[in-house]
Amino acid sequence: MTMIFDKVSVTRGGRDVLREISLTLSEHRIGIIGDNGSGKSTLLRLFNGLQKPNTGSVRFKDHTDDLRHHVGFVFQNPDNQIVYPMVEEDLAFGLKSRKLSKDDTDARIQAVLEELGIGHLRTRLTHELSGGEKQLVALAGVLVTQPELIVFDEPTTLLDLRNKTRFMRLLGTLSQPAVVVSHDLDLLMGFDRVLLIEDGCISQDGSPDMVIPAYRAAREC
Repeated sequence: MTMIFDKVSVTRGGRDVLREISLTLSEHRIGIIGDNGSGKSTLLRLFNGLQKPNTGSVRFKDHTDDLRHHVGFVFQNPDNQIVYPMVEEDLAFGLKSRKLSKDDTDARIQAVLEELGIGHLRTRLTHELSGGEKQLVALAGVLVTQPELIVFDEPTTLLDLRNKTRFMRLLGTLSQPAVVVSHDLDLLMGFDRVLLIEDGCISQDGSPDMVIPAYRAAREC
């Protein structure tokens, strides 16, 4: 995958949230860190068009429009992502625009649920699921659309230790490239690249063992 940000700026309420971001991203696992309000989530939402730049351009491969067809987004809170009352209905909703037959839709849903080890949740009511189960269903709702890239906004924040560990293990097995915004620095230590955002700019860009210790040290002073 190649995602290119060319002099991207985002202004909100008269304030520069992101300023002149230029990046070429091609690594398999990329982490984004920074303090609250630094612009992390805004940057992440640019990946699939949830946020539009005021200036500059965002391109995935050769695509500048309809980024959502290529890039999946997993929200921090799965309740903001799950729409339908039953798991299989929610996953089917994401496939409506693909114009698949019922058999193909059912097969794709089952395959994704089995891949994540939650096939038993297919006919469960979503409001009865645990937090960990909801996060996996939200991920399944993205995977079923077969995105070429997946971005995650603080995916482990609402999870207990057991479900966090399970989610981290699953993240490591996904074939798709992933970009993850997280305050959980340990989650990102095995990644290929980490970006540090400060005041709407990329202040550091490199390997986790270079960027993360420097970020920790600066916050401990």
